[in-house]
Amino acid sequence: MNSAFSTLDWSIFFAYFLVLTVTSVILSRVKVKNTRDYFVGGNAVPMFAVAMSVLATSQSAATFLGGPEYSYGKDLTFLGFYFSAFLAVIFVAKVLIPRFYAINAVTVYELLEKRYGEKAKKQAGVMFLIGRLFASGARLYIGALAISMILFLDISAPHVAISITILMLGALAYAYFGGVKSVIFSDIIQAITYIGAGIAVLVYLYVTINADFSTIINTLEIDHKLKVIDWSLSGGFSVWALLGGWLLLNIAAYGLDQDMTQRALTCKNSKEAQRSLMLSIYLTIPVAILFLMIGLLLYLFYQHPELSGLNTEVVQKFDGEKITIFMYYILNEMPEGMRGLVTVGAVAAALSSSNSVLGAMSSVAIEDLYKPWKEKQGMIDEMHFVKAGRNAVLFFAVALSLMAMLSYYWQRYTELPLLSFALGVMAFAYTGLLGVFGAAIFTKRGNAVTVPLALLGGFMTVLLLQPYVLGAMLDVKLGFAWQILGGTLVAFGIMMLGKENSYV
Repeated sequence: MNSAFSTLDWSIFFAYFLVLTVTSVILSRVKVKNTRDYFVGGNAVPMFAVAMSVLATSQSAATFLGGPEYSYGKDLTFLGFYFSAFLAVIFVAKVLIPRFYAINAVTVYELLEKRYGEKAKKQAGVMFLIGRLFASGARLYIGALAISMILFLDISAPHVAISITILMLGALAYAYFGGVKSVIFSDIIQAITYIGAGIAVLVYLYVTINADFSTIINTLEIDHKLKVIDWSLSGGFSVWALLGGWLLLNIAAYGLDQDMTQRALTCKNSKEAQRSLMLSIYLTIPVAILFLMIGLLLYLFYQHPELSGLNTEVVQKFDGEKITIFMYYILNEMPEGMRGLVTVGAVAAALSSSNSVLGAMSSVAIEDLYKPWKEKQGMIDEMHFVKAGRNAVLFFAVALSLMAMLSYYWQRYTELPLLSFALGVMAFAYTGLLGVFGAAIFTKRGNAVTVPLALLGGFMTVLLLQPYVLGAMLDVKLGFAWQILGGTLVAFGIMMLGKENSYV
């Protein structure tokens, strides 16, 4: 293993944090007069900025490290996940976005208030907060794990905690003062940083492999690494899973998750929001391909010594823990300067998903839960709610940090792979939300009584289908895509049991 950071690596690392500090100070001066300014940027954020922010938010350290891991170990079928995301974005842009703008929404769950009453909005908001706490806590943990390995050359609990603190302070610098507008413009910086780091790694790997382009392609083709479509029934990213559970997960991620959809709600109007979402997915697919290409070159580097000149056994372990091949490469092969650049890339990927979630969780907590309660008591001072929003940002920063540390111990117990771990946790909350929104938009069934039952039913179904619950008892292992499909069907079925809603 290489030694710790060199002077050049530290220089790159501190230069990046200097940029973060300066830009956070500049962006903190954004004028905030009310909660609409704080949570949706006063509906005045440019379309391209929103698209870049959605791109940055959809990526994380799990993608940064997990993408190369998938193509290294398997093939390119993970690309199907982004084809599924493309279909999901079309659905969200055409079906959901116009509905959100029609009611001038600050959060997506306001749509349920129109259909099933205020309690439904609050219940969906609470489900989002619980799901996001799990999912973003896991994402934060994965980012901190990577940074701890590179900076401290270990993954001891104290060093992981320091790494979590670094990420959370960086996220707070943007989210606290300027709200979502600051977060969106900071996301552009993060996206450029981690995409730039990815391109640098890809070029460096290509140069270090002693083969021309045609040899690389032929070798990968012979080893069946270029497979893009999987028609099998059992494949994790098979066509059937992509058109089922993964499609549902992407609809939930882009349209029912305030973390992502909040960005689209900052646009001037519905048309701008639709265009921003479509542009974001056009930008996301090349980024996904970039990190999958890194995985393929890492495969050639380690599994074909005749091309790399490296003849060593690859043991993807670090302090007894399994690590991704990209992390193994960073720790063992990466030269001076490049390691600092990649660390900055990993921090940027983690930050882009961390700062956005603080604003999203705060907006749901204040707009859907706290504000209606205070307004009933006669409180109408907008700056009071802005201050409450900032306090909520601080609260969720602490809560997510604690969840990240819990994830540190949780992953050691369940031993789930990094990418599956992060994606899987998201399914818990999404299934119930998919069932409830599906009923609200496409049927006249369901009511205030069935909403909480459906949310709970979806959550419990996914929980029961986990390999360490029902899988352990019945020796059955369902992939995440099928867990999502099952949970959504249960939640939707529960909504169908409710008589036609009488609230509207």
